[in-house]
Amino acid sequence: MTAIPAGRPPLLRRIRPETWAVGLWFAAYTFVLLDEFFLLPGEALMDGEVKPSFDPGPAGWALLAAATAMVVAGSLLMRGLPLLGYALFLTGSAWAAATLGEADQFDVVAFLPPAFALYCVALRHPRRTSSLTACLALMVLVFPVGVRRAMGANIDTAQFLAVLITVLVAWFVGDATHQSRAHVAALQAQAAAQAVTAERLRIAREMHDTVAHSIGIIALQAGAAARVVHTQPERAGEAMRVVEEAGRETLAGLRRMLGALREPEPGHGTGPDPGHGTGSESGPELAPLQGLSDLDRLAASTSAAGVQVALTWAGPRRPVPPEIDLAAFRLVQEAVTNVVRHAKTEACEVRVEYGERELALEITDRGQGPGGPGKQAGPGRSGGPGKQGGPGSGFGLLGMRERVTLLHGEFSAGARPGGGFRVAARLPLPAGGPR
Repeated sequence: MTAIPAGRPPLLRRIRPETWAVGLWFAAYTFVLLDEFFLLPGEALMDGEVKPSFDPGPAGWALLAAATAMVVAGSLLMRGLPLLGYALFLTGSAWAAATLGEADQFDVVAFLPPAFALYCVALRHPRRTSSLTACLALMVLVFPVGVRRAMGANIDTAQFLAVLITVLVAWFVGDATHQSRAHVAALQAQAAAQAVTAERLRIAREMHDTVAHSIGIIALQAGAAARVVHTQPERAGEAMRVVEEAGRETLAGLRRMLGALREPEPGHGTGPDPGHGTGSESGPELAPLQGLSDLDRLAASTSAAGVQVALTWAGPRRPVPPEIDLAAFRLVQEAVTNVVRHAKTEACEVRVEYGERELALEITDRGQGPGGPGKQAGPGRSGGPGKQGGPGSGFGLLGMRERVTLLHGEFSAGARPGGGFRVAARLPLPAGGPR
């Protein structure tokens, strides 16, 4: 299969959030430096006001370099070691603020990088970890304010509250986004598991419907051939030809099913796996999906096995949607298979009625079903899904009921008052014709 390269995300999406935190840190402290020591365009000094000169000295430059290194190292560690990484990022920010004369209290601009780094931690890590990092940020924020109040100095309460709200909002947004992503991931995993289960059930139904009927015919014909092989060789040969035909049909159905499972979705490959193709170069061409048009052949093969099938058509025959066409055929096939295997009768009736808005199916027999005196239902002929899981019970009726339910139809199966068994289904037809 030819691999299709995945599209690369935009450039801004390829940059890690921690890298954005470092860039925001440089931008914020550059602004603090300019605002503290330089006259910005459009500003004017009041009489007697003088901007302080920026001369940190050797110790100040070393402190700024150490703060920068700590911030960069903290950003690199925040993914794997969030507490240690954020502690380094916060310490570097505090040292830089002390060097630039903001040691007594962070302002909103100076605390934006630590707040954004807190958002990055809350975005990627569980709530317990992000809550501890938020406590670190609040401690660094509240401690200098508490010291100034203890010393009787004034504080800028409005600025303090603004920074406090910034920290809380950053943590809340990051944690909410993290919880939302976790919820979406859980829903996707649940949906994937349900899809796998539904696909397994669909394959199980198809395997059952494809194999059960043919195997029943093969078993009956093989047994009949074994009994008359010495006395009536011609009849034995005819029975074995029926076995051969049923085996070929079963093999074709299995091949078609496997081919459909191997076929990639549109846009996800160039074709079937090499060596497993379904075309003329790697094997015989697959037959189309079965439908109501195959009921005559089904009736003929079942009659050849010893159970006469009387097929009756009512209403104007017309094309129906493929999913309804296949489901109707499978319902009749499964019901007739149950008659052959369990009813111990020589005949059954199949009625297919085309209505204006629904397709009605009815399969009846007068064999030894649950309605017969003293008779018990064989495997797959129980009256409802509640009995399908017991010993000796099969999944025939359960599978038929599931098919009808998926198509929003009505299904009933049970003993007839005069003996025998009846299976009936009504499948709604779309008003606009087949899709």
